[in-house]
Amino acid sequence: MRYLLTVSYDGTNYGGWQRQKNTITVQERMEDALNAVFHQNIKTEAASRTDAGVHALGQRVCFSLADCKIPIYKIPLVLNGYLPDDITVTAAEPVDDCFSPRFQALEKIYQYNIWHDKYPNPLIRHNSVFFPYYLDIVSMKQAAKAFEGKHDFAAFRAAGSSALTTVREIYECGVLENGSMITIKVRGSGFLYNMVRIIAGTIIEAGQGKTPAEAIPEIIRSRDRTRAGRTMPPHGLTLIEIKY
Repeated sequence: MRYLLTVSYDGTNYGGWQRQKNTITVQERMEDALNAVFHQNIKTEAASRTDAGVHALGQRVCFSLADCKIPIYKIPLVLNGYLPDDITVTAAEPVDDCFSPRFQALEKIYQYNIWHDKYPNPLIRHNSVFFPYYLDIVSMKQAAKAFEGKHDFAAFRAAGSSALTTVREIYECGVLENGSMITIKVRGSGFLYNMVRIIAGTIIEAGQGKTPAEAIPEIIRSRDRTRAGRTMPPHGLTLIEIKY
C-alpha cells in the first residue's frame, strides 16, 4: 500500500527536507510521525529536496505501508497530531506501488518573495527577503520572460548538483507586485540545484539596472555561472505546488 501526502512547512528551523546527521530536517520529523502512528519502519520519498530555510506549501511525499487500518481521509488529521506546528499534512491519497513523486512530476511551481520597502516587515521576515534598494518592475518583468522556454540552464546551477542534464523547460516566469511585496513566480518541468534562487538574483539585478533583460538569452547560452546573478537567500523561496 503506497500513499502520496501533500505537506506544508515553514523551513526556518530545518536543515532542508532530506535527512542529515548533524541537523534536524523535515524528512526526519515526517518519518518520526509516520513511525509513531503506524508502528512500522517507514521511509519517505519527496518530490523536491528543498534546501535549509526553504518553505513548502505543496510538497509531495510518498511512503509505503505493509498494512493500514486508518481511513485515508483521516491520515492527515492523525499525522498532524504527531508533527510540530511548523509542519502540516493537508491531504493523502493512494498511488500505485511504483509511483515516484520526484520522477513522475509533470511540473513544479516555486515563488520567491521580496519585501521591497524602506523598512523591514517583522511579520513576514521568515518567508521573504527584505530589499530596500531601487528596483524597476518593468525591467524585472522583461527579464523574467527571457527565461521561458526550453534551455540549457547550466549558468543557473550551483556547484554540487548531481543532475545528469542541465536542460530544463520553464513554462512560465513572471513578476507580480502587490504593494511592497514583489513575487517572482516560476513554473517549469523541473529545476537544478539553486536554479530558482539564481534566476531570482538575476531578475533582481535586471531591476537594479545591472543586467539588461536583453542580455539574459546570451547568459543562458554561455552556460557560465559567473555571468548569472547571485544566489538569493533561501528563506524567500517557497515550493507552491507539484503537478502530476
